[in-house]
Amino acid sequence: MRIIYHARIYTFDTRNPVASAIAIEGDRVAAVGDDFEILNHFSHRADLLDAGNFTIIPGLIDAHIHLEQYALSLQKVDCETTTRRECLRRIEERAAVTQPGEWILGHGWNQNNWPDGFGTAEELDRVAPDHPVFLTAKSLHAAWANSPALSAAGITLDSPDPAGGSIQRTHSGQPSGILYESAMQLVARAIPQPTPEQRVTAIQSAISRLSSMGLTAIHEFDQRDCFVALQGLHNRGELNIRVLKSIPLVDLPHASALGLHTGFGDLLLRIGNVKIFTDGALGPRTAAMLQPYDNDPENLGLLTMDARALLEIAYQAVKSSFSLAVHAIGDRANREVLDAFTELKTLQHSDGALQLAPPFRHRIEHVQLIHPADTARLAALGVIASMQPLHATSDMDMADKYWGTRSANAYAWSSLSKQGAVLAFGSDAPVESPDPFAGLYAAVTRRRANGAPSPDGWYTDQRLSIQQALQAYTLGPAYAAGLENQQGRLSPGYLADLVLLEHDLFHCDANQLMQIRPTATMLGGKWIYQA
Repeated sequence: MRIIYHARIYTFDTRNPVASAIAIEGDRVAAVGDDFEILNHFSHRADLLDAGNFTIIPGLIDAHIHLEQYALSLQKVDCETTTRRECLRRIEERAAVTQPGEWILGHGWNQNNWPDGFGTAEELDRVAPDHPVFLTAKSLHAAWANSPALSAAGITLDSPDPAGGSIQRTHSGQPSGILYESAMQLVARAIPQPTPEQRVTAIQSAISRLSSMGLTAIHEFDQRDCFVALQGLHNRGELNIRVLKSIPLVDLPHASALGLHTGFGDLLLRIGNVKIFTDGALGPRTAAMLQPYDNDPENLGLLTMDARALLEIAYQAVKSSFSLAVHAIGDRANREVLDAFTELKTLQHSDGALQLAPPFRHRIEHVQLIHPADTARLAALGVIASMQPLHATSDMDMADKYWGTRSANAYAWSSLSKQGAVLAFGSDAPVESPDPFAGLYAAVTRRRANGAPSPDGWYTDQRLSIQQALQAYTLGPAYAAGLENQQGRLSPGYLADLVLLEHDLFHCDANQLMQIRPTATMLGGKWIYQA
């Protein structure tokens, strides 16, 4: 047994919200209380740790991350620059130390932050003439490629746009080097893939980094190769984070045929929801809108699946006991998803087989813009709002530019919470940093690291309290995973996943939040990170 005492413990258990000592037996919390109570009852058979009045909170959970992409992005050129010229300089620098013919990969550019907008294939050709170059945008919904990369993918003047995507073209019809949505895959498929062991090593290193940020669990949204790597780590006893693994829509028939379902697995690695896309993203203006983008009157975005099509898929999924996780960013996409869930609920009430199904934890991923008429519908339908606080502070300039006054209903955490919706916060890494303390700062201030746009933040009424924000990184994701009786709070019988902090999050200036770094992180009663 282990006892940690002389601490400030925020349990997130309403019956005992603050304590000073915690007893841990195996991988579970045995008791929580004051120092005298816990030490008097358990100390004769326990290892003792004086926490020195440090703070303890439940382990933090990232409810939306692309683990493999994040792991591999740590090896890519950082393209998140303030100018296109600086991005090109970094590619030229990498080309100088890369063997001719080898691919140069990068991530993070955002044309909305560059005064001169999108780049071209020719510009990349000039700085890396002997290398195929492929740079994914920060949104992961667009990419920038040079001529050798386009050639490797077989993209020419005559190439048609693939379903669900487009190839940007010059006035003469030539591919410009910018690819949207599914068109990105044309090049991505031509890139040599890492070996299985390289993938495992990269993911293992990324997990160590996540542990140092206080994350003890993630909801993971990458593909099969990532799942295989995670199984390998689990089999070797080296998986040091709890993973809820989503299933891509394309794999639903196979998973269903095998009898798999949401919740299958154990407390380290279990199957989550079926992931479905209904639109694109704000950055490339492919998010599906009820009204056109400001200053772009012909553009309503890209709706990849309407309510009727989604309902058909959703019905098949729930018949196989899979919950759904649906990507929706624009207000039209969110409405179509809510319309589909409304019809699905009606079907579940009328279908005898579905009435016997387990409770479903359906969720909408991102919910970045929602029409005021739809705000209450998530709570009414029991749909979880899986959102990413850093998206708001990263995207606020784009939102003001493309959505105008509609931005009052963008990233509407407070509005959704007041209506009773469960919030589950994550990062969407590598789109944003997976640092949950940066996310907490964004959630309670609606400001960037430099304080922009103002001391009161962007659309102040959507800010959350630190209690609400922390619950969205603990209790909310635990509920979304169906683990609310195992995870997300520090109470007897719950998993001993916790974070030790030098600073008390409830009694520090909000500006300090993004500088906070854990002193230690515990997973199932074992320290997996110590500063």
